[in-house]
Amino acid sequence: MPKRIELLGAWLSDTVGLGVSKIAPASDDASFRRYFRITEHGQASRIAMDAPPDKEDCRAFVELARQLGLLGLHVPEIYAVDLEQGFILLEDLGSTHYLDVLNSESADRLYGDALAALIVIQSIGPQETLPRYDAEMLGREMMLFTDWLVGTHLGLQLTAQEHAMLNESFHQLIGAALEQPQVCVHRDYHSRNLLVSASPSPGILDFQDAVVGPVTYDLVSLLKDCYIAWPVERVQDWAMGYFQLAVQSGVIRPQDEGRFLRWFDLMGVQRHLKASGIFARLNHRDGKSGYLKDVPRTLNYIVEVASRYPEMAGLGAFIKRRVLPGL
Repeated sequence: MPKRIELLGAWLSDTVGLGVSKIAPASDDASFRRYFRITEHGQASRIAMDAPPDKEDCRAFVELARQLGLLGLHVPEIYAVDLEQGFILLEDLGSTHYLDVLNSESADRLYGDALAALIVIQSIGPQETLPRYDAEMLGREMMLFTDWLVGTHLGLQLTAQEHAMLNESFHQLIGAALEQPQVCVHRDYHSRNLLVSASPSPGILDFQDAVVGPVTYDLVSLLKDCYIAWPVERVQDWAMGYFQLAVQSGVIRPQDEGRFLRWFDLMGVQRHLKASGIFARLNHRDGKSGYLKDVPRTLNYIVEVASRYPEMAGLGAFIKRRVLPGL
């Protein structure tokens, strides 16, 4: 989109008043947004977001950046906005994503920082202005798995029995999500949207789709990440450490301890169904094939959980027998 870059450069120089010396790609996004690192003569770099207004609405990003920043979270400061053209000039939080540096030695420290920030989001984050993560939205997301991965990508024809099994599985997952405490949910809280930054760390990106929803959603996004996997026992230890922190912060009641890991695991199944469908859609609709390599890891989370929860056994067997072999 050379025309968009021309428009961006003109906006930065003519409207914002920057003496731009270089515009370089900073990162891609799974949406239609693009990010550029802007270098100005003798000045620290900044980030420009290009969000075509016919494809993206930046108002939620701008408002949530303001609200989360007021809580002391490290979200990008906004320097200039043009909603009509779809341009935003932002603070540059750096280029070191969690995914770049996560390993068995660094994980405890990095996740400790991320969980501390998550507790702030959940305990005092905005709720009144956010949409609800209701049964309709939860179900619609899981249909991405059926429509885009099973249907469009693999071309599978489902039997009546398979349709019934999927419907029942989705029903169980929606029920488990809605019975949880409902909090402010970032909705994409994972290693590609968290940056190792100057204090406070992490720098937090991609929060514009926040909703009010299940307390374990962001936790499972972080600890059962579609882009990096850890041993089950270590994940459970981190999750229960978070549970204690959440109890201390008033986010969760102590008496929920017995069902907390079930909430966490089943929330992961819902999210991983959605994510695998999105990865297939990114390939077929948007020409972004790079996410397909993450589908097996994403689905294997479901298979592992299904081996421990009888109500998910049918879904796990279906993925093992019909879906994974086609990938």
